[in-house]
Amino acid sequence: METQVRTPQSIFMQPQRLIVPLFQRPYVWSRETQWAPLWDDVRRLAERILSHPGMKHPPHFMGAIVLQQVQAPTGSLQERTVIDGQQRLTTLQVLLDALHAELLGVEAIQPAKRLEALVTNDAAFCEHPEDRHKVWPTNRDRPAFHAVMAASPPIAYDQLPQRGERLVQAHRYFAEAAREWLRAGGSPEDALQRANALEKAVRELLQLVVIDLAPDENAQEIFETLNARGSQLTAADLIKNFIFQRLVGEGVAVESAYEKYWREFETAFWEAEVSAGRIRYTRSSMFLTHWLVARTGEEIVAREVFARFKQYAAHEAQRPMLQLLQEIHRAAAVYRRFIEDSQARSGPLDRRGLFAYRVGTMESEVMKPLVLHLLDPELPPIPEAQLHKAFDVVESWLVRRMLVRATTKSYTQVVAELVALLARGPREKAGELLEQFFRSQRGASRYWPDDGEVTESLAVLPAYRRLSRARVRMVLEAIEDHLRGWHGGAQGMGGERVARGVLAIEHVLPCKWQLHWPLEGDTTEGERERLIHTIGNLTLLTSRLNSSVSNRPWAPADGEGKRAVLESNDVLMLNRRLLQTASSVWTDASIRERTKMLTTLILQIWPVPAGHRSDSGVEPSLATRSVDILDLISAALLEPGATLYLRRGRYENRSVTVLQDGQIDVDGKTYQTPSGAASAIAGTACNGWHFFTVDPERKRSLRDLAAEYIEKLGADLELDDADEDDAE
Repeated sequence: METQVRTPQSIFMQPQRLIVPLFQRPYVWSRETQWAPLWDDVRRLAERILSHPGMKHPPHFMGAIVLQQVQAPTGSLQERTVIDGQQRLTTLQVLLDALHAELLGVEAIQPAKRLEALVTNDAAFCEHPEDRHKVWPTNRDRPAFHAVMAASPPIAYDQLPQRGERLVQAHRYFAEAAREWLRAGGSPEDALQRANALEKAVRELLQLVVIDLAPDENAQEIFETLNARGSQLTAADLIKNFIFQRLVGEGVAVESAYEKYWREFETAFWEAEVSAGRIRYTRSSMFLTHWLVARTGEEIVAREVFARFKQYAAHEAQRPMLQLLQEIHRAAAVYRRFIEDSQARSGPLDRRGLFAYRVGTMESEVMKPLVLHLLDPELPPIPEAQLHKAFDVVESWLVRRMLVRATTKSYTQVVAELVALLARGPREKAGELLEQFFRSQRGASRYWPDDGEVTESLAVLPAYRRLSRARVRMVLEAIEDHLRGWHGGAQGMGGERVARGVLAIEHVLPCKWQLHWPLEGDTTEGERERLIHTIGNLTLLTSRLNSSVSNRPWAPADGEGKRAVLESNDVLMLNRRLLQTASSVWTDASIRERTKMLTTLILQIWPVPAGHRSDSGVEPSLATRSVDILDLISAALLEPGATLYLRRGRYENRSVTVLQDGQIDVDGKTYQTPSGAASAIAGTACNGWHFFTVDPERKRSLRDLAAEYIEKLGADLELDDADEDDAE
């Protein structure tokens, strides 16, 4: 191994090819974080040269790269594999080529020729078109790289087929920045002086540490120690590099293996970011974590995934790397189908798909390792009846714990234990094993709530405020399906389940009840406020009622009340049953009676074994209190100084600021609560938790953030101000 400090001149001058292996990640550098800072450094170096042309100038250090020599026939181009530093090398090539074109544009011919020698191999050394490039990036980036690097100046970027690719955008950025700087002096003479300074800066004053490995040295160890520079590699990046390094050593045709078994992980589906708590990971990295848990039966945290994968592949799998890669590929198909089933909003759905949707709604990402183990294509298939029983048991455990507001803190540990249990036991009894496991649990973080506890909780639980809208909707959808006949394996009426995730949630007795729904007897306003959010006062509508209808009396003399609208406009079984029991009045007592009825159905949909008792030893819950903005700040879910965005109608272009003390600044005036700030902007009462979003794309509301806080804390909490309307 040789380690030297080198400039672009010494790295790129000789005829050679620095090849980025196909199993490395694609080009990810961006304008804000890498291109602009690099250009600023180059510009400063050039301006120092202009200011003090005779002075020796200190270089700018760009980091380290690792290359490994490749044995090649005598007389052919020298080749090296880029082990680490491909982002730097590729960016340098794009920068040098863009500067070459712009130097030609100001007729700085000699400096341009000196740069051309650093990006293009002489034709005498080239057998193939791509041999002209000194650096040859990974497969995914090659078309864009070749297109922009081979284009004749001046380059018509908008006419390139790959104009949206990052490498093309990088080339364009450097070209436009250089063009502006070169012409800043105004005269041709000044442009030539600037061209010489710029060429010297990039060719002689940029420096990198080059670690040059012999063909037989361990490139993987060097790669792992240096991977943290630049854009952070994901677990999938590291595992990919490890797998394909091993395949090379085993003599496998890596191009074919990549195309068949890995390329799909570099598509939009797998590169999408998903949340695991407050941290976001690529879906491919999340899948590999879940796959490892499914294989090992161990609880594995994100920072341990790569190390654990290496250990598993090297010492436990007992199979060639190609076979292991093929198994990962097949497991990925199972994983993807599970996710796609969870996102299906209508149409037929088998038991696995229904489980996927409901678990996805409960945001129980940690259950996916269990699914991968149950559906592992490398293991004997589980009989359908036992597989359905397994889904029934896990779903009941999750839903019941959600409804009694039990903590989710130990779910990752529980899932790992379940995988280990199933690995030891007979697969033909998988459902029974899971049922026995949950029935035996007594700890607060893992017990299975019994009928009595669920009934007691639902009688008082303000579900609309304590659970996310998606979870409330999912429970009501399950009740609708049950009323249609979907239970016990039977197919419901009409052969179709209710549409998933699209119906509106409606309060029968509305949130704005004061005008037409007077208090009854000794009921207080506080009791009424809690009661209207319980499950017995909630229903689904195929089309949302407007507020004028929603807030009307139940059955007034003029016949234009809420009951009449439901009778004439809705076809759900849930509402037919509601209309049968409500008759001409809808009261607080009606809500309590309907809560009992719906609770009975919930217990039938998500049953426990006969005679099961919780006996959990759960500590008393914290006293109910409100969540406020300061809670989110203290939990590091929201930063002081963060911007909140408005998503409603004409207010979309407005934004406000979160202050350190939890107040919200609106045009210099502060408000204690989100609803206070929202109401000040709208000029009318507004629910600020829905009114504000925490990202400019307006995909995540402030309430979503608060719900995450409540869910993670596992305590009996609610938002700091009541919902003003049905936000759905």
